[in-house]
Formats: sequence, C-alpha cells, structure tokens
Amino acid sequence: MRYLFLILLFASCQTVTTWELGPFEKVTDVNPILRPSSDYSFLDPISSETRYFEEKNVLNPSAVVKDGLVHLIYRAQDSLMTSRLALATSSDGIHFEKSAEPILFPEEDEQFSFEWPGGIEDPRVVSLDQGGYYLTYTAYDGKTARLFAATSPDLIHWEKLGSVFENPVYADMWSKSGALVTTQIEDQFVATKIDGYYYMYFGDTSLFIARSTNLESWEVLEDGEKQIPLKVLNPRPGYFDSRLVEPGPFAVLKPEGVVLIYNASNAKGFNNSDLPDFTYSAGQALFDANEPWKLIDRTDEHFIAPESEFEKIGEVNQVVFVEGLVYFKGTFFIYYGTADSKIGIAVSKKGY
Repeated sequence: MRYLFLILLFASCQTVTTWELGPFEKVTDVNPILRPSSDYSFLDPISSETRYFEEKNVLNPSAVVKDGLVHLIYRAQDSLMTSRLALATSSDGIHFEKSAEPILFPEEDEQFSFEWPGGIEDPRVVSLDQGGYYLTYTAYDGKTARLFAATSPDLIHWEKLGSVFENPVYADMWSKSGALVTTQIEDQFVATKIDGYYYMYFGDTSLFIARSTNLESWEVLEDGEKQIPLKVLNPRPGYFDSRLVEPGPFAVLKPEGVVLIYNASNAKGFNNSDLPDFTYSAGQALFDANEPWKLIDRTDEHFIAPESEFEKIGEVNQVVFVEGLVYFKGTFFIYYGTADSKIGIAVSKKGY
C-alpha cells in the first residue's frame, strides 16, 4: 500500500465542503485496474455458444465489502456488445482477481425480452440490514433501457425481481441508474428508511426520485400539477453538468443530509469551456435528510474528470463514470468506468 500513501501525501489539493465525500485522488500507478480480456468465457444459455463475455469492454463497476474482501461487480461486454455482470475480488481494494464466469446475465426467463440482446448493465449494489444484497441494474433490449432489480444472499446467486416500478407506465418507459439511500455501518453501506420509506434516485437526463416500503415495488414521486416524475436535480448551463446528470453510486445519509455522487455530461455550447464537449465527469449533491427530494447544495466544479489517455479514448471518448464506493481498511475507494472500456480507482483517507 506504500504507493497509495505517497499519492495521498503528494496529491494536489481538492477544496471540499464539510458535507462532500472525499477529496479523492486517482491511483495513477495502477490505473486502469481492470481491462477487457479474451481469457474468460462461458456457455451462453441463449445462443448455446461459447461467449468471451468481457473481450470487448469492462466498465461501470459497483462494489461492496464482504468477508474481508472488496467485491467488484462490473459490466462486461462481449464482441456483440451484449452486457453481463461479472465479479472480481481483492484483498487490498486495488489488485483484483476475476471470477471465471459472469454472475448475472440474460437467460430464457421472465426477463428475457427486456434483457436481450442488449443485456444487463450498470449495477449498483447495497447491503441489507436483514442480510444479503440488493442490486439495481439496467435491462436493455436493444431499444429501451429499463430499471430492474435483483437480490442475492452471497453476491453470486441472484434472484431477478423485474422492473422496480409499480406503475406500469413507468415500468415500460426509458429508465436507468437506481441509487438507493444508505447509511454507513462500519464497512457496509446499508439500505435505510427515512420516515418509513426507502428512497432511490434515478434517471440519465435529470434526476428523479422514487420510494418504497419493501424494496420490491417503487413509487415514482410526481410533480403534483403536471403529473410527471419530480425532477430533483437538473443540468445547469455553463457548468460541467450542462448536458445531463445521472446517479453515481448509492447515496449516503450523513448528519448534514443525503450526499449523492452524480455523473454529468458537458453540453455542446453554453457549457464548461474547460472541458471538451460531451465530457463525462462527476460532482456531488446534498439533499435534505428528512425530505430527500429537496436539494440543499451541489458542487460547482467536478471532482474527477478524464485526464489519462485511457479515460479519453475508448468505446466512448472522454468518460469518467463513477459507480462504485467502499470503505475498506480505513480508506474510501471509488471505482469508475473509463471511456466505457476499462475501470479505474481513486482513494481518500478522509472519513465521512
């Protein structure tokens, strides 16, 4: 871990408010920590053919600590661009060993028509206070992205729950990127209720919010006048988030409020002129602890953005997409997709 402390010691200073997570610094000596590989294959249950499930890209990981190891659940794409979720584990949070086969993938089940041929994308996993894990993911049929969920006792065996939304109108609309509100309990981030409800931020244009009493069916909060999903965070002309905003990892309930890392894209025109058009970077937002739809504050500057060549050039250029967060051995780690092709890491020694 020597290089980790050197990076933290000599890192350029980030100015953070009292409520922000971080500051985070990329571990440049080891990035990218995961790359695509043609060494891993499995028998695809749909085609009955051997697929090299991560030979094209690896990206957009979620993470959780279990049994003294960081478990990274990441999106893996084959040469046909079908996505599946794969697993890698690490004893130091930096060097990972990949599992031989994917852990969640399209099958001939009730979700098949929603998950094929695009696949299963962009996981976000949290711990449950009763034990086990809850994961949101994007089911993509090649035309429409839909926000789905699954549960697992061990991060390997998963039960798909289907669409998260109880209203069939929302269940069939484009939706993705579900980030639950959690509480940190030692090294776990546990789904937590606020006044009797779990809350989840979602969306990839503006951010919306839904609530649930049981994690099985979610009610989208609506604008009372327009009867449309309530927008709780919007893009801003002139800023790094001028084109769109999208949740990062799960949100964290702190004394100051609910903190959400969010990903953002820079518009073409009326944007942050320091970033290339369409650049994906990440910022943070603070919502009220009792009314998590109420925005209190947000950062005016991104805290992480593409810098290295592997972050600038890939399947989609100029992308840093944060989706994983853990607290491990006294250090906070974030994991992010780079140019939709590889996976990087940044760290912070500062507590929440």
